[in-house]
Amino acid sequence: MSKPLTGKVALVTGGSRGLGAATVRLLAEQGADVAFTYVSSKEQAQAVVDEVHGKGAKAVALQSDQADTSRAPALIDDVVAHFGGLDILVNNAAISVAGTVDDPDADTAALDRMHATNYLGVIAVTRAASRVLRTGGRIITVSSGLGSRVGAPGLADYAATKSGIERYTMGVARDLGPRNITANVVEAGLMEGGMEPPDPETLKVLVSSLSLQRMGHPDEIAAAIAFLASPAASYVTGAVLDAHGGYNA
Repeated sequence: MSKPLTGKVALVTGGSRGLGAATVRLLAEQGADVAFTYVSSKEQAQAVVDEVHGKGAKAVALQSDQADTSRAPALIDDVVAHFGGLDILVNNAAISVAGTVDDPDADTAALDRMHATNYLGVIAVTRAASRVLRTGGRIITVSSGLGSRVGAPGLADYAATKSGIERYTMGVARDLGPRNITANVVEAGLMEGGMEPPDPETLKVLVSSLSLQRMGHPDEIAAAIAFLASPAASYVTGAVLDAHGGYNA
């Protein structure tokens, strides 16, 4: 079982860097053919593709902005056309915009884009993918410890998007269970090389709130995602797997 995902096709949204790229690499190492999306970082995306190909696995990068929910059906069609089907969906793409709700200078357009990307975009991709996922498929949605506990000011909108996709994923698990498709959440934590970190003072507060007192590495969170994608997790659905260093402990 060194390659437990042999014969499977995976789609990882936001796979050109950070956790997304680590997940693409790991799923490919475990035998899956992997498609992933990127918005504008074409060179980064191609570098990931080249790395996967260099290890004898298959990958393809597809340009797609998750904030444009109308693009979701075409994205899934592209994956199926390229690899012949879909077995695993990893909802990873997300952006982070901070700001207190009473900030008179808040960038509401940026906040709205975050809601579109992190929440509505996840729903749109999941809906489109659910119609073609093969029996025994997997849906893994990447959330955050902030989806269950907001630990600092200025994170209300981001936390709301993560909490929303967690509850949505629970519903997906119920809807798709009769087709033996599982749907689970990984609550990721602060990561090296991840999204733009918060300001230094907020970052200090967040790290100090962790049981492990350190930031995580993308490979550590990718391992949790790969577990939920694997045959070993065949009886796990509607679950939240914490991979955030003990933020909720």
